[in-house]
Amino acid sequence: MQFTHVLPYGAILHENGVQFVVFSRSATAMRLLMYENVDDTEPSEVVHFDPKSDRWGDIWSIFIPDLKAGQLYHFQADGPRDPERGMWFDGQARLVDPYAKALVGTFQNSPDGIIRPPKCVVIDDLFDWEGDRHVRRDLSESIIYEMQVRGFSRSETSGVDHPGTYLGVIEKIPYLKSLGVTAVELMPVHEFPTTGFYGEKLERGNYWGYDPLAFFAPHSGYSFSKQPGAVVNEFKQMVKALHAAGIEVILDVVFNHTCEGNELGPTLSFKGLENHVYYMLDNGGSRYKNYSGCGNTVNGNHPIVREMIFHCLRHWVHNYHVD
Repeated sequence: MQFTHVLPYGAILHENGVQFVVFSRSATAMRLLMYENVDDTEPSEVVHFDPKSDRWGDIWSIFIPDLKAGQLYHFQADGPRDPERGMWFDGQARLVDPYAKALVGTFQNSPDGIIRPPKCVVIDDLFDWEGDRHVRRDLSESIIYEMQVRGFSRSETSGVDHPGTYLGVIEKIPYLKSLGVTAVELMPVHEFPTTGFYGEKLERGNYWGYDPLAFFAPHSGYSFSKQPGAVVNEFKQMVKALHAAGIEVILDVVFNHTCEGNELGPTLSFKGLENHVYYMLDNGGSRYKNYSGCGNTVNGNHPIVREMIFHCLRHWVHNYHVD
């Protein structure tokens, strides 16, 4: 069976395979890199998009039969490289899917200088919510507890079996109830890097999460299981358990910048797919506007980026029942 639709974006799981859809206006070629294992440094298979049959305007879309949930992948794009004009295509870069629903692994040591970011995971969104619905408590009646997921239960004094994880939050629900909490506001839980881009440990890691890598993917560092995609179910288990206790879930989302930084930063995702669209540029494209104070500013003025933000907000509300 051949699927020809081009939306939505990302890796869409079908009964007979997976559809991969990615936006790039300026790319001259697009490839899908597939991996068998989390620790693999090289893909087991490379699939080339056919620009005649797999490109629909600015959208590249290809159906790969027989793939299943759990498949690991990156995108890779050829295109013009002219940093003075803001063109950052790199045919060697492994690119995180902007719509990836989960990542797995960490940045790997790269003696050849090619950054190997965490791998994207094809996800099956099926989950038994058992009738779970949004709590819908009036804000005037809310008592909100702001929480950094890892720090909330990481200490041995927390007395949990799954410290520093979404499952650890579940174990601490009685404590939250004892405080009278009616909502938890989670500090950033979308995927962000916790090591250097070449796998090196940092003296001061990114503890708070304000350096996004993948807006649609829950941070895998807060998952107890390290199996590809397990983070998705664990996050849903947490939301369902909190709702069952009458506690709402609020997310702190960071759409103003990404971890790709400025012109000195790495090419990990957006920068290698369509830099001019995803970021606000200055000085003819050679510099990044930095209204965020974090190196770059996401270009929310562009319809493609606005669409991504809307898709992302709906994703967390519909797929994860976030309040």
